[in-house]
Order: sequence, then structure tokens, then C-alpha cells
Amino acid sequence: MKFVSLIIPLLFLIVFAVALLRRVKLYDCFTEGVKEAVPLLLSVFPYLAAMLILAELFEASGLSRMIAEFLTPFYRLLGIPPEISSLVLIKPFSGSGSTALLSEIFSTYGADSYIARCAAVAYGSGETVFYISAVYFAGAKKKLLRPILISLVANFSGVVLGCLLLRIF
Repeated sequence: MKFVSLIIPLLFLIVFAVALLRRVKLYDCFTEGVKEAVPLLLSVFPYLAAMLILAELFEASGLSRMIAEFLTPFYRLLGIPPEISSLVLIKPFSGSGSTALLSEIFSTYGADSYIARCAAVAYGSGETVFYISAVYFAGAKKKLLRPILISLVANFSGVVLGCLLLRIF
């Protein structure tokens, strides 16, 4: 067994040992924390459910495929292989959907191909922007358009720069 796999269990044991030495009632603290988490869960759940449903509808309706096909000439101009256009489009919506697309790209084009390496960069440099936004901004009463647009531009810039660097090196 590798030492790295023991870090989290050791951390839990240390926390429990320190709590016992300080005579902290662990179960009472745990149940207090759970009580505080329930209202948070109730406030976040509708946003998460809506985001997951919209991500699935975006994929199932074929809209993502149509948009990806429309953006293919633009992607080609920026040096992004058109074969990964669906991945670039799905990544901000769905982590599991983008993982499935990445796996499909690897099996179709081979893991060492330029297309697969660009896909890996697109997958690794991006984030599920809308999912994260739903979680972090669920209770916020602020305008969310600016942070979401900045995140999407950063995701896309990472893909463009990554594919460019893969061409160079």
C-alpha cells in the first residue's frame, strides 16, 4: 500500500485523537454540523437539479451537436480540432458527459494522437462552469452573468492555448 493512500485516514485519526484529548463530544459536534448542513442542502438542491436536467436536455436534444457543427469552422481557425468540438461545448455543462466524450475520442483516435491530446487539454483545463455556479451562487442575490462569462472565456482560452502549445511542442 502506498503512503499517499494513507494520508486521509491518518488525518481523520489525528483529528479524532486531538478531539478526544480535548474531551470534545464527537457525536454531538457531528450532529450539530449535520443540522447546519440541511438548510444549505435545501437551498442548493433546486439549482443543482435544474442544472443537471438542463445539461442532459442540452445533450439529448441534439442542440449541442448542432452548435458544435456550427462552430467547427471557427474552431478550425483557432487551431482546435473539429473532432473535439462537442467536448469543448459539453465540458462547461457536464463533467460525466465530457468524460464519456473524452473516452470516446481516445478509443476512436488513439490516446497519443494530436486530437486526443487536445481533447485531454480541453478536459483538464476546463471546469463544469454551470454546475459550479449553481453550487456556489445558489444563495447569492448577485448578478451572475459576469462571473459565468469570465469562466467560460477562461475555459475556452485554455483550450485554444493548450492546442496551440501542443502544435508547437
